[in-house]
Formats: sequence, C-alpha cells, structure tokens
Amino acid sequence: MQTLDVTIERILPGGRGLAHAEGQTLFVSLAAPGDVLRVRVDRIRGKIAFASIVEILTASPQRLEPPCPYFGLCGGCDFQQLNYQAQLDAKIEIIRDCLRRIALIESPPEIVMHEAPNQWRYRARANWQLDALEKKMGYFEAGSHRVCDVEVCAVLRPELEEALEDIGKQLREDLLPEIPRDIRAAAGNQGVSLAPSVGKYRTSDVSMSVGEETYWFNADSFFQANPDLLKPLTDRALSGTTGKLAVELYCGAGLFTVPLARRFERVIGVEVNCRATRFAARNIEHARLENAEIVTADVGRWISEHSHSFEADFLLLDPPRTGAENVVIKGIIDLNPTRISYVSCDPATLARDLKKLLAAGYELESLAAFDMFPQTHHVETIAQLRNANPDSSGFALQYSPQ
Repeated sequence: MQTLDVTIERILPGGRGLAHAEGQTLFVSLAAPGDVLRVRVDRIRGKIAFASIVEILTASPQRLEPPCPYFGLCGGCDFQQLNYQAQLDAKIEIIRDCLRRIALIESPPEIVMHEAPNQWRYRARANWQLDALEKKMGYFEAGSHRVCDVEVCAVLRPELEEALEDIGKQLREDLLPEIPRDIRAAAGNQGVSLAPSVGKYRTSDVSMSVGEETYWFNADSFFQANPDLLKPLTDRALSGTTGKLAVELYCGAGLFTVPLARRFERVIGVEVNCRATRFAARNIEHARLENAEIVTADVGRWISEHSHSFEADFLLLDPPRTGAENVVIKGIIDLNPTRISYVSCDPATLARDLKKLLAAGYELESLAAFDMFPQTHHVETIAQLRNANPDSSGFALQYSPQ
C-alpha cells in the first residue's frame, strides 16, 4: 500500500480531511485541519484516493485525544479527535461547501450555529447491531457490517446506556432466548422503549417534553435524537410565521405540527409512515388542537394531487437524509407557498433541493445550523425561503427537475 506524508487542509462533507500530495487528492478519515500525517492509501475511486492515518507527525492545535476506547473502530463518532469549537467550525464549512458546489450559492446568508448544551450523554435514540454468533452488540465498524462490540457509549443518555449494558451482558452470558439482528432504542419520560421488545424492555409508548408541548412516540417511530435542541429547532423553523394555512411534508410524529397549529388557522401534515401518523394524531389531540389534519400518504403522490387545490401561506418540509424527491419539489413549486422552511439533516441534499427552489423564483432568507449530533460530522440545518413572486403561478412551467 502507498504511504504519503500530507497536511490536512480542511474537513469535507462526509467528515473526511482534504489533502493533496504527489498530484493526488486525498480524503483522510479521522483527521483534523492542520494535521501533518503519514497516511496509507486504502482505495482509489476515480481521481480521489481514500486514506487512513498511519502516524500523526505533527498534531493540529484543534486535535484532542479521543476519550472513547472504540474511536477509530466504531463507525459512529468520527469527530472525537476535534475540540468542540473545531467541530462547530467544520460543520459550518461543510454547509457552505455544499451550498457553493451544489446550489451554486457563492455568498449565502450568515449561518447561525446553535451549540449543543451537552456534548456527551445527549442521544435519546440509538440503533444497536447484534452478532449472535460472536456474541457482540454495539454499532457497525466504520465502512463495514462487522459489529463493534461496545460495552459503553458516551453519547447515550444514561437510561439508554443502562439498557445497552444490560442487554449486552445478557447476550454475552447466553441469557437472551431470541437475538434480533438490530435493536432500535428510544428514551422518554417513562423510560426506555425498544423495538423489537427484548427482555424487560418493551416497545412501549414514551413521551418527551419540548417547551410546553408533550410528544408521544416509541422506538418503532421516528423522533429527533437530541431533546436538548428541539425547542430552539422548532422555534427557528417557525419563526415569523402565521396565517391561514400551513402545509407540513414528512411530518413524522408531529414535532412541528403541534406548534404550527398554534400559529395557523389550519394545518395539514403529510407522512407516509402509519406508525408516525398515529403518534402525530395523538399528539395533536393531546394538545387539544382541532385545526390540524394528519394525512397518511406518500408525500410525492399527495402533493402532486393537491398542489392546485388550495393556497398555502407557509410550507415546512423535514425529509429524510435523501432529501425531497423531484416530484415533491415540483409539487411545492406548483403549490407556490409564500414562505418555506426546509429542515435538513444532510447539507448535500439540502443544497441540491435549494438549487431547484431558487431556480423557481424563491429567495434564501436565512440559514441556521443545529449541532444535534456532537462528536460526529452530522448537522441539522434550517433554510428559510421567501417567494420572490408570490402572485405568479408559472414556476412549474419554467423549471424541469433533472
């Protein structure tokens, strides 16, 4: 294998460090900006060489000794080598990089970063992998489907950490009658919910308080992983909004739907997952709101069929990591809402979708980042857009998704 001495220039989307040497562009895992490293080229894809660290020749001032004993093996936390300010700076640069390269936005609005109150012990959701043959439980190793046997995880909330240790101990001592391949875990006010149920841990419904609102969910339905930032997240996504009708796409269990219904005369939330919409309806009812309608439907099909049926003052979308499908973007453009809040967990797909909305006549008003996942390269972003031509209805004719 080829080894090279390189200097890390910056952190790229995906969390790897960028370096150049001997005419090659290298993506280096677990690096810090300013590191001088000896690296090994592991594979080459096109013009890019992917490399791993052999030796740290000169450590960056931003580098820390990772506290987790599984760092470098476990595929979870890939930013533990960075001090916290360096993590935040890297995430802002990742967002800017995606906006420049993909959305072709050279001068985006200032990105306001919301720091995590807790850099450790913040995760209220997790997905654990199990290997029945090797008696291992934890997370996949980086770049593989081998299970990294994890006895402790420093980013889990204490109640989830206790469940991880308890189930892992039972697995290693052959005390589990059935061993699932993976376990989805969630923590709430009532304790821990697991899917599937394992031992004393059931797929029970739990709740979480966000400001003055209460949300019910379980391990088998999606809810945000970091409760510390949910109130600022919802406040920012809905800031300055009010009116007659708001439409929410990918509404999940109703995190944004409930506060939307307190601001608008009517709210329509659309989500394909029936488990999530069951909780969304429950959360609306628990809040004693009667002006929100929850629709269980494919988001693309629903907005294609209804985009000309009503006028929306506001549209919020919070799609999965893959972003919004082309049919959804076209439907949004046809619907022609006055304002849009796009909540994204992936800067690259956000930038891709923003490019389409900007081409259709929307203007990017503001950007905010939320460090929902400290110790990782992941970042939540909210982009707020305004319709530059609110009286026009011809955007969809001008734009054809590629």
